[in-house]
Amino acid sequence: MSHEKAVPSGATTSDVAVVLLAAGAGNRFQAIEHKLLARITATGPTILEQALTRALDASLGPVLVITGALDENELRTDPALARLLASDRIKVRHNPDWAAGQATSLQVAVTAAAAVGADAIVIGLADQPFIDIIAWQQVAQGLGPITVATYDGSRGNPVKLHASVWGLLAESGDEGARILMRERPNLVVEVPCPGSPADIDTVEDLHRWQNN
Repeated sequence: MSHEKAVPSGATTSDVAVVLLAAGAGNRFQAIEHKLLARITATGPTILEQALTRALDASLGPVLVITGALDENELRTDPALARLLASDRIKVRHNPDWAAGQATSLQVAVTAAAAVGADAIVIGLADQPFIDIIAWQQVAQGLGPITVATYDGSRGNPVKLHASVWGLLAESGDEGARILMRERPNLVVEVPCPGSPADIDTVEDLHRWQNN
């Protein structure tokens, strides 16, 4: 699969598609509902709703939601998510091979991004609802082939991948773009960002945030 393009001298953020990876099974989250449908607070948004809202509010290009263990119909059982997913800016794409690892979801994402004419994608995880809107925007404005957010000096999401590197991504495995960043450090630009890249993997993770 080839998606290579020349790196532009200055792409606009409207050329950047947002990718929210929402394909995993969330097996470590021991609860009745899938973790993405769990509420951050008793009366607040679900984990996915908050992550998706912040991605939308960054006002970039189209938002591509990559599903897997849960499909779009299951996400739409939550009324607030159903309203969000009805937005013309959101496109849901299902990854039938989601169990083979995050890399397969990235392949679905780059195919979808190429179809909408995007020059780059900015990737985040649906179980990281505390990524700041400014982080999405700052990473989207990065001019390198790969731009990665940093938090107190440590790398996290989101990560921007220009179309020139899509063809270098692994096609299987669970490391996503991390292998590429390790193998091609010369392509990577770091951008300090506000917010938190913390993910919610377990019920205990969620309780810690609820008690803060």
